[in-house]
Amino acid sequence: MSSSRSRRAALSDQAIPSGLAPAASGEHIADNVVVDGLVRGSRGQLLQTVDTEYTADSVEWCPLEGCRHILACGTYQLQQPEDRPGMRKDDAGLNWDPPARLGRLYLYSFNEENPSTPLVEIQRRDMSAILDMKWCHVSVAHHTLLGLADAGGSVQVLHVVDSENNYSLQPYGSISFGEQSLALSLDWSTVKTGRTDGQPLKIISSDSKGKLHLLKVHEAERELQVENTWQAHHFEAWIAAFNYWQTDIVYSGGDDGLLKGWDTRKPHSSPLFTSKSYDEHVLLWDTRKMQQPLADIPVQGGVWRLKWHPSLPHLLLAACMHSGFKIINCQQTLEGNPDSCAISLSYAPLNSLTYGADWSWLSLKPPQAQQQAPSTPFHNEPGACSAEDVISGLKSLSTVGDEDGEEHASQARLQHVAGKPGDCDPVLEGTGSNISLLATCLFYDHTLHLWKWEMS
Repeated sequence: MSSSRSRRAALSDQAIPSGLAPAASGEHIADNVVVDGLVRGSRGQLLQTVDTEYTADSVEWCPLEGCRHILACGTYQLQQPEDRPGMRKDDAGLNWDPPARLGRLYLYSFNEENPSTPLVEIQRRDMSAILDMKWCHVSVAHHTLLGLADAGGSVQVLHVVDSENNYSLQPYGSISFGEQSLALSLDWSTVKTGRTDGQPLKIISSDSKGKLHLLKVHEAERELQVENTWQAHHFEAWIAAFNYWQTDIVYSGGDDGLLKGWDTRKPHSSPLFTSKSYDEHVLLWDTRKMQQPLADIPVQGGVWRLKWHPSLPHLLLAACMHSGFKIINCQQTLEGNPDSCAISLSYAPLNSLTYGADWSWLSLKPPQAQQQAPSTPFHNEPGACSAEDVISGLKSLSTVGDEDGEEHASQARLQHVAGKPGDCDPVLEGTGSNISLLATCLFYDHTLHLWKWEMS
């Protein structure tokens, strides 16, 4: 990496296990055949393409029973002053106003009975540009909550309203860190498998000034309160995540190229650990030994998000920016074999960036009959990836466009899998199914993709 390149580091949105940190619709590939890179023994199909109008950077399936058909998609659109009416200029004719960061939140409903258009838009909300969003994995006072981090420097919480099966998201609570900063990420403290009575509901968020904000959610008042704020990084803190097994511990990654661990009971002291050196690899960590990663999987792209499969504990979905999305099979490494992480599926669109990816928690009905269709340009990376030991985190190097529309130097982004492989909802549907539904989104193409993937 040249000295001109800036570094971006980040953590993901999963929980850390005890001791381990871990085209056109209808395009299809036949089973047990390697075609344009789809791994033998699996089948992928693009079900639907949706134009999001604004550039899309986040997709999240609701994990809660009764709402698992709901998909949220967040967008980020930079609007230059000359594109806005009433812009101000100085005497030299130069623009006074900075670019506006516009966002739109889409809510979709999935219906398997409508094969041509299974995703139907049910709501859209215009707002500040959305940098990150996460569903709370437990019901809060009978509310299903979605948290958003936006370019206006706010964390917003919305809740699902069901009016005679007409679903929408309505405001629940919000808090602002100031208009001079962007809220870049957030994570919920709730363990995916449940929440004990009296356990505080908290959110960790990071911002563009390198700070972390620990928030407490007051359920009765529907208010967010800052419990603590501290300087975690010298530049943008791109990501923050809880250790779901010990929620006093959080992790952060920043534009200084550093991954750090923090004890929120004493956040102003030194970090628990600091790690650096990231280059387009997914790393698997043992949280008891953070001196070096246990496994290392190259993915040829800057990794923006990592998601463990909700019911198949060995599968990890990665959104790899210019390298598209990949499904990583960690079966053998989870069983103690250090040299057998394999990329099971890879799809890399041309001239775009894959920022968002997520597994659905729904079970799909087994297909009654498979129709042949043109092959999707999946890319196979055969064989196992070399790994030094066993399990979970991430490092990456990426090239993105800056806010002026010009491409700036490669940025290293660390994304740590703060999560237990296969963290499952206790009432998850389709545990025995080998058919998975997932969604991805492309930034420059302002496109949402719905996929079906089947393993034999």
